[in-house]
Amino acid sequence: MIECRRITKNFGALRVLKGIDLAVNYGEIVSIVGPSGAGKTTLIQIMGTLDKADTGEIFYEGIHVNKLKDTEIAHFRNRNIGFVFQFHQLLPEFTAVENVMIPAMISNIRQVEAKKRAAELLDFLGLKNRMEHKPDELSGGEKQRVAVARALVNKPSVIFADEPSGSLDTKNKIELHQLFFDLRREFNQTFIIVTHDPTLAELTDRTIKIQDGAIINRQK
Repeated sequence: MIECRRITKNFGALRVLKGIDLAVNYGEIVSIVGPSGAGKTTLIQIMGTLDKADTGEIFYEGIHVNKLKDTEIAHFRNRNIGFVFQFHQLLPEFTAVENVMIPAMISNIRQVEAKKRAAELLDFLGLKNRMEHKPDELSGGEKQRVAVARALVNKPSVIFADEPSGSLDTKNKIELHQLFFDLRREFNQTFIIVTHDPTLAELTDRTIKIQDGAIINRQK
């Protein structure tokens, strides 16, 4: 589904990615691990079209995203890619359901349909009674579930998660990890997860280890 070929990225004189080749299939849950500064976040930002590689190619279902114009990339990202970050990044002035609706509204989905979709996802994620609450009224685990719902609302091909459980306590961490597998079972959802959590990495279908900007190990 996603294929990266010879991806490189430099920040000034610092060579962050050194020719990454990586392919991810439909319905896979893949973890990316490695020490801080190894290039993990840079890689998923490039794969997720939030940043551009200096050299190399990325294909989504045969679409060569490097050749898309900036406006085309933004539209492609909105419709095909979801993101979950360590610190949920919810907008504090909006309710849970309104936060989830935002990507759908950007896609010009009618407000009624966007709200219906958002409500269904929050219900599925166990937040039926928290939809009208704002982020400061939600627990850490609830906020992260809202962030997951937001990532799912446009039915993306893949979700990138960058240390998604890094700010959670043990109970919420376990629940979030299980949620990824529940979503894969329910929607055949593909996940690419950057994590320092060895327990999560062991659960995933494959673990990609990066060190000094290069893949040094691929484990089933």
